Amino acid sequence: MAGLLLGDLLANVGTGMIIVAMPVQTLSLHGTVPKAIAIGLVEAAPFVLSTGLALAVGLGRVRVPPRTLLVADCVLRSLTFAALGVLAVAGRLTLPVLITGLLFGATFRLAGSSSRRLLATSAAGEAGRFSVNGLLGLNTTFALYIAGPVLGGLVVATAGAGYALFFDAAGALVLLAATLRVVPGSPDAPREPKTSGWRILRRRPVAARLLVVEFFFNFLYMPIEVALPLYVSGTLHAGASGLGLLWGALGAGAFLGAALVGRLRNLPQRPLLVAIIGLWALCPIALAFTGDLTLALVVFALGGLVYAPFTPVAYSFLQSGLAPGEQQPVVTLWTTGATVAAPLGLALGGPLIELTGTTGGLVLSGVLTLLLLPIAARAVLGRTPKGEPTCVSA
Repeated sequence: MAGLLLGDLLANVGTGMIIVAMPVQTLSLHGTVPKAIAIGLVEAAPFVLSTGLALAVGLGRVRVPPRTLLVADCVLRSLTFAALGVLAVAGRLTLPVLITGLLFGATFRLAGSSSRRLLATSAAGEAGRFSVNGLLGLNTTFALYIAGPVLGGLVVATAGAGYALFFDAAGALVLLAATLRVVPGSPDAPREPKTSGWRILRRRPVAARLLVVEFFFNFLYMPIEVALPLYVSGTLHAGASGLGLLWGALGAGAFLGAALVGRLRNLPQRPLLVAIIGLWALCPIALAFTGDLTLALVVFALGGLVYAPFTPVAYSFLQSGLAPGEQQPVVTLWTTGATVAAPLGLALGGPLIELTGTTGGLVLSGVLTLLLLPIAARAVLGRTPKGEPTCVSA
């Protein structure tokens, strides 16, 4: 399992570099397309086909071994991103080609992401599931929001945004090698009767309602990703390195928050999740009224600190009480439902930022998230049916 976690970490570093590099790359290619619209299209492209595949696994009765899905994701991602990198470095990359490459290269993105979690948590067993979810969260926050963006900013500033694509392709190859080496190659699809993830999830109403809450939580966050490059270049008057620093600050706070997840395992999990939503909502509002880079770094770091425990706590709550054969459809459906908010939020984020401006978009994101708070409290803190866990066992 340690090898798989290491591969996951290094692959996420490459993806973290893309977080900084792709908006910069897009701004150099957008042509007559409005900047915010172009950034939204590029950011949304990796989610489109991957959502369809993941829904087939989560809502239907399709069962593909997690190892197979993860291998397919690594192979396709490495080949596609390497090709996009070659075109970018050669100066032949266009906005339509970039969007198309991201669209097809990330076909297995969501299924591969849920497969990483399934392989790691199944190896740890029920007793170690909370800890492994915490480690995966730690991996994600450190790689996507600290190491990746900082390295991405350096690569963009010194070599060019296109070179970051090679690092993402290399990260996928590292994860591929780790998967082939440490995960057994024998068939690992469950043998229990095949039931759709939604039918299984309906037996746990609180978990189903929490999925709806998480969808809107993520949906309302996504306009921030569209606004952030424009906020950095316009309000803060900083370049790609400033954007990297800002993501790095978020990651530093999130890394600390993820490192503290283990100390939260005995707290009531559902109130904790609701509190995180409320505290995060204050972050974009504060950011909107901050015109200084140093102060913006502090605000984003605090946002990362309060947000980081959300995902590992939510997944641990979800996975508790599921039989081994129920894990893949439910976790894949949950991952898809939570993540499909990204392309929808990004698609809305472009026109929203064009209409309201950077500051207005940040404020609106925070205010709408605050309005989600009472809805989340009612949905998640409602009566618990008999057999529904209220917290994650130690």
